[in-house]
Amino acid sequence: MDAKWPYSSPNHRRGIAEALTDATEALLTGTSGAPRKEEIRRALRSWAFSSRTRDRAEPPDDLRSVVQWLERNTVPLTDLSGDRGPALIRGVLDRISKTQQDKPAAGNTANRKRMVLNNAMEYACEIRALPSNPLKAVKWTKPKTLATVDRRVVVNAEQARRLLLAVRMQGKRGARMEAFFGCMYYAALRPEEVVDLRRDHLVSLPDEGWGEMLLTNAEPRSGTQWADSGRPRERRELKHRARGETRPVPIHPELVTLHRNHLKEFGTALDGRIFVGPRGGAMTDRAYLKVFHAARARAFNEREAASPLVSVPYALRHAAVSTWLNAGVPATQVAEWAGHSVDVLLRVYAKCIDGQDADAKRRIFDATNPDAKAPQDAPETSARIRHDHP
Repeated sequence: MDAKWPYSSPNHRRGIAEALTDATEALLTGTSGAPRKEEIRRALRSWAFSSRTRDRAEPPDDLRSVVQWLERNTVPLTDLSGDRGPALIRGVLDRISKTQQDKPAAGNTANRKRMVLNNAMEYACEIRALPSNPLKAVKWTKPKTLATVDRRVVVNAEQARRLLLAVRMQGKRGARMEAFFGCMYYAALRPEEVVDLRRDHLVSLPDEGWGEMLLTNAEPRSGTQWADSGRPRERRELKHRARGETRPVPIHPELVTLHRNHLKEFGTALDGRIFVGPRGGAMTDRAYLKVFHAARARAFNEREAASPLVSVPYALRHAAVSTWLNAGVPATQVAEWAGHSVDVLLRVYAKCIDGQDADAKRRIFDATNPDAKAPQDAPETSARIRHDHP
C-alpha cells in the first residue's frame, strides 16, 4: 500500500485496501480472543491499509487491541512460499471470489482483487520477501464478467424528458438538479464530472442551437481516509486522461436551455462551481440520489418503475452514448466526447446499438432468397425496440 499510495487515485487506494483486507481474513491463524469480524475489517481498512491514517505511530485507541491481535494471528508472509503455500493461496482466492455474505462476488470484482494480490506478490518478490510469486503456483479460472451495458437500463428521449421534469418538480432542491441530471443525459457526463463543472467550462451557450463545454477535471467520491486532502471528494484529472488534458463535449440545444435557466435562477458558487447544494457546498451523493429516486418513482409507470430502467443516475450517461451511436455518429467521435477508447466504447455499448439485428436479418434473407421480398418484423418486436432504445 505504501509503495502504491503516491501514484494511485483515492478510489484505487480503496480498492487495494479492500482486496488486502479480504486476503488477510483468509490468512488468520487463531480464534482465541478474536475480535468481531466487523472490528477486524475496520482495523484493516481504516488503519492498517490506509497510508494516510497510518502516519500516526500507533493505531487509535478503539482499534489498538484489534491490530495487536492481528499481528499475533496472521500467517507469516514466508509461509506462502512453503509447503502450505498452495492451500493458503487457494483459500485467499476463494475468499476474494465471495462477498462478505458468502455469496459469489461479481466477476469484475473478483478479477480486480486478484490483480491487486498479484501486484502485491510481485512486489514481495521485488523486495526479496518471497522467492517467487505463489499465485502462479495455483490454477484459477477467471470468473466471467459482464462487459456490456444492459439495454434494459437505457431510457428513450420521451422517458428521459419525463424524468427531468419530475426532478424539476421536487421543490427548490429538485430545481437545482434538473440541469445536473441533464448533463448526464444530454452530454454523457459522469456524476463526478458534473459535480466539478464550472462556469468557465461552458465555452458557449448560444441563444439558439448547440453549445460547447470543455471539461478539465472531475471530483470522484472516495472517502476521507483515501484522499490526500482528507475530504470525501478530491479534484483530479479526467478519467483515462493525463493531468492537464481536456475533453470537448457538445451541449445539446435542450441542455443549453437548461444551463441558461439554471445560471439565471441560481448563479454559481464563488469558485465558479455550477451545481451546489442548498447550503452552498458541493453537491453530495446523498442529496442528488434522494431527488433522483423520488423523481424516478414519480416519472415512471408501475411497469417501468419495477424494471431496471435508469435505476441509477449513471444510466443516463449510458442513454446518451447509446443515443449518439444509434444516431450514426462515428464511434471515434463518440469515444472522444464520452471519454472512452473506441475499443471499450464498442465493447461496452455493443448491445445498445439499435437496428443492427434487423439489418443483419435483412442481409441474410437477401442472400438466401434473392427473388423474394424480405418480411417485416412483427409489430410487437418493433414496439419493444422503440421502448427499449432511444
